[in-house]
Amino acid sequence: MSTQGTPDKKALQLSYFTLAYGIVECVLSIIFGVFSGSIALLGFGLDSLVESLSAGIMVWRFGKHSNMSEEDEEIIEERAEKFVGCTFLILGAYILYESITKLVKNEIPGHSLVGICIAIASIITMPFLYYAKNKIGKEIKSQSLIANSKETLTCALLSIALFIGLGANYLFGFWQADPIVGFIIVFFLAKEGIELIKGKEENP
Repeated sequence: MSTQGTPDKKALQLSYFTLAYGIVECVLSIIFGVFSGSIALLGFGLDSLVESLSAGIMVWRFGKHSNMSEEDEEIIEERAEKFVGCTFLILGAYILYESITKLVKNEIPGHSLVGICIAIASIITMPFLYYAKNKIGKEIKSQSLIANSKETLTCALLSIALFIGLGANYLFGFWQADPIVGFIIVFFLAKEGIELIKGKEENP
């Protein structure tokens, strides 16, 4: 992943990389999440979908940077943050419902070695991506890129929870860990979603 060039160029390259990685992660997580019945893996895949949509907005934002006025940039920044925040809350509500349903109905998920591999890949990749985007976001004073980097950090934390949940089920048959990880994902999504939606109001 090359980040040579101006800060805006680096931001665009990081956004392209996030978009591509997120799409692959999303597709694999959802496919194997549905196949194994893992709400944690499915929720992780949907979170990757949100991250991909957010990265798509960043690609559009920095791809048009040189042609926009400062006022246009601020409008896009605000819309990007609120969009990500709203999708976090919608996704969190869905995962909460599915996690409760699985616990109440004792819907035992299958083992997913592929899911464990996806989690490991994310644990390795996401921290570096978070650091790079956060650093450049602060350098060019882009609140939307900083918000996007926080989403990447959330993905890194969720990948750790996913690894623990899938690993506990795979190694020890503790299937309840899967919906429990779902609740953890809900917590992070709700927290980040509310912060993003209220961000402009708290920092006028």
